[in-house]
Amino acid sequence: MKILLLHCVNFESPFLPSLLRNVISTKPMPQTELDTDQSNKPTMHSPIIPNKPKSALRQEPYNMPKGFEWSDIDILDPNQLNEVYNLLTANYVEDDDAMFRFDYSPAFLTWALTPPGFTKECHLGVRSSKTGRLMGFITGVPATVRIYDKTARMVEINFLCVHKKLRSKRLAPVLIKEITRRVNHQGIFQAVYTAGVVLPVPVSNCQYFHRSLAPKKLVEVGFSRLSARMTMARMQKLYRLPATASTPGLRLMTPKDVPSAHKLLTTHLQKYDLVVHFTQDEFAHWLLPREKVIRSYVAVSEETGQVTDFCSFYYLPSSIIHNPKHSVLNAAYSFYNVATSVDLKVLMKDCLILAKQESQDVFNALTLMDNSSVFEELKFAPGDGNLKYYLYNWACPEIKDEKIGIVLL
Repeated sequence: MKILLLHCVNFESPFLPSLLRNVISTKPMPQTELDTDQSNKPTMHSPIIPNKPKSALRQEPYNMPKGFEWSDIDILDPNQLNEVYNLLTANYVEDDDAMFRFDYSPAFLTWALTPPGFTKECHLGVRSSKTGRLMGFITGVPATVRIYDKTARMVEINFLCVHKKLRSKRLAPVLIKEITRRVNHQGIFQAVYTAGVVLPVPVSNCQYFHRSLAPKKLVEVGFSRLSARMTMARMQKLYRLPATASTPGLRLMTPKDVPSAHKLLTTHLQKYDLVVHFTQDEFAHWLLPREKVIRSYVAVSEETGQVTDFCSFYYLPSSIIHNPKHSVLNAAYSFYNVATSVDLKVLMKDCLILAKQESQDVFNALTLMDNSSVFEELKFAPGDGNLKYYLYNWACPEIKDEKIGIVLL
């Protein structure tokens, strides 16, 4: 079964990973990479390079190659949002065989890039000086992140994208350096990000698992295939789901549920070693349902009125490239889930049912938190790739995938 990885950087060009390695290797990252000498593993829990006063930072933006200029992107401006959407749609992440490409909708991008405390200075674009056309993009959104027992204000780096025709202009390294400079000027010196390739140096490694919801379509588009002894009729029967969810009272979350659901998730995340510490406002931004962007469901105790179970998934479709029958792969991605009144397998099965009701073709989940415990029984299959988690300017021991409690878009 294929995997379309979530990347914060675009690795379609074969030279880009080595470029980024060279950039990152000059930055404050634990320099263990693929070293087999385990004595080099970082064990401290602190910044690699101490925070600097604003006066000690580079004051001027980094120089752009001739013909290009920096541009702060106002993602709340419909015209600029549409520019970002068009750039990503045509140039962002594809799978290795160039069969699928992420299709982040404008509504998704607005959700992903406007949490409480965001600034447009960290929605950084590169434009052609001649035409004004948007040719490159990178973002950083704020988050409070706990690593083991230490907490730091960070940014989540995402959506690094350079127009395909400009991959030889070395824009990606300059984008990375400039977003770092801008974030530092906001008093933030750490970041968290993910990538599908090994860079210096992963703090953890997770694998995607996929649960088929529309098996016939997935075979037709090449996402999955029939095994030698499997017929289409048998495959459809194998992945058939009940028509309705079974968790008593499970319903869409509403604003009035936010305080209780926030408390439930905050308590649950104490189990893990790399998590986001959500304020109540941040929780509301990230988890309240938005049409075709994010779905969150709650079950509430009749006795206490408190949320006892919580599940969520977000929508991230992909364009299907050069398929005569289908143009879009509808994918739901597991987000945050907490089960206390029912077993997690029951709650996750309900997620599958609800995603199927929303016409999703496949349900994807990483081997983080408690997800792996449900995969076999719920008929998830392993993907053929891995997602690496990285921390910028922070040293700590490696974190097992089941102790990761943060999901990046």
